[in-house]
Amino acid sequence: MKTDDEVKDFILNGYREYVPHVSIDCAIFGYHEQQLKLLLIKLKFIDGWCLPGGYIKRTETLVEAANRIVMERTGIGNLFLQQFKTFGDPNRARINEFDEELWFKATGVKVSKDNWLIDQTISIGFYAITDFSKAEPQPDMMSEKCKWFDIDNLPKLEFDHEEMVKEALHTMRVQLYHYPIGYNMLPEKFTLTEIHALYETLLGKKLDISNFPKKLIALGLLKKLDEKRSIGPHRSPHLYMFDKEKYNMAIKEGVVLS
Repeated sequence: MKTDDEVKDFILNGYREYVPHVSIDCAIFGYHEQQLKLLLIKLKFIDGWCLPGGYIKRTETLVEAANRIVMERTGIGNLFLQQFKTFGDPNRARINEFDEELWFKATGVKVSKDNWLIDQTISIGFYAITDFSKAEPQPDMMSEKCKWFDIDNLPKLEFDHEEMVKEALHTMRVQLYHYPIGYNMLPEKFTLTEIHALYETLLGKKLDISNFPKKLIALGLLKKLDEKRSIGPHRSPHLYMFDKEKYNMAIKEGVVLS
């Protein structure tokens, strides 16, 4: 939605194109220089911050809708996306706090409590991971800000989004042992130290530097190159890269990294 007319049409008639009462919220994690961040938006009609989200078009699958929402917020497509939980508490949308005047001030559209957006909504949670230095956070016509926050220093989140973040983090960290996430978060060629640091940051804990990368190599996911990187006197570690075919197969079928 790029114009005021599009926003008005979405608010008043969006139920014709989108599935009512079912939304998607995306926990988009960003990795860069051994830091884990989370992308949040600030809606125009709410004081606090939220996860980016949106509704599902009647012509879309859930994954297609999640990909579209992530693409609209980051400018990056085809990220690793996983559904992690569905949230359906009847009080999660805080409908009783709906303020018609605040909505009108934020959107320029008169909305009453019988509008399709002002109702109990079930939300399907997805998480994605990207190199946040490559992302271009974009607010939309319904939000005023879209920015990264350190995962250990998040602002207060609205609705049930704090629970969503906890669930997304937990699921992502469990699934890291079954999916070799990392292809889009490292340079094409990297050292074992760099991929070790990536997994330590995503997992939020220390890993055995001598054993963990060896597991990836033993599974055939990494290829050792003849090239080395000079990082100082007597320090020239070998470079590695993902075996794209085996990586894609592992993402599809899963592996055991622990």
